Amino acid sequence: MSHELSLAPSPWLERWAHLLRPGMSALDVACGSGRHVRFLAARGLGVTAVDRDAEALAGLRTQAEVLVADLEGAPWPLAGRRFDLVLVTNYLWRPLWPALLASLAPGGLLLYETFARGNETVGRPSRAEFLLEPGELLRVCANLRIVGYEDGFLAEPQRFVQRIAALAPDPAAAAPLRIPLAG
Repeated sequence: MSHELSLAPSPWLERWAHLLRPGMSALDVACGSGRHVRFLAARGLGVTAVDRDAEALAGLRTQAEVLVADLEGAPWPLAGRRFDLVLVTNYLWRPLWPALLASLAPGGLLLYETFARGNETVGRPSRAEFLLEPGELLRVCANLRIVGYEDGFLAEPQRFVQRIAALAPDPAAAAPLRIPLAG
């Protein structure tokens, strides 16, 4: 079964979009054709788009800072830079996690969503190195404030996913961010 991705933004990103404000900086890691870059830029965020596919990035140059980079075989290209939002969808390269976490500005939001164990029963990816283990994102984000987490099955298209919304500590904040809950 193919996991054809639509041009619509991830519902996980849409769910947390109320935390985003014009002028914030955003990093879209392994952004592909840029469905999230467009979504974030339309809301006034300054977006940095990173992917290894120069052709896919070419169409994003008017909406984002684009960076062609090999995220798996070269050093992290954004060392020392911090972002208010770090977004990763449908991509997993575990050695990159320390760099992603270090890229969060104080109080920055990490939105991460990718395939989880169980996906091998419904399609691709099916290799263990590309599937999150149960609770893996919770462990990776143990030093962040977890404000949302899901681990389960989505019917359309069929896939097993794990996703997290987590905030980096902000020692300078006068009060904790009030996150409205649904329901």
